[in-house]
Amino acid sequence: MEIYFSVVQRKVLTPNDFADLAEVADRLAAFERRYEETAVPFEWRFRREDLTLLLKKLAEKPDYEAAA
Repeated sequence: MEIYFSVVQRKVLTPNDFADLAEVADRLAAFERRYEETAVPFEWRFRREDLTLLLKKLAEKPDYEAAA
């Protein structure tokens, strides 16, 4: 869901130049119709091994424990 809302934020709500709430609703509805026709599944590239490596790198940083 977070990815979908990120797409909506970038493609529908930015820039925030709406005259009124009805215009927001219209633009969201139009985007939803178009997105349903063109959407394809996301191709995930971040694997479990990538997360493990990232967490290891973060843990090795000197300021990691201070920020936690």
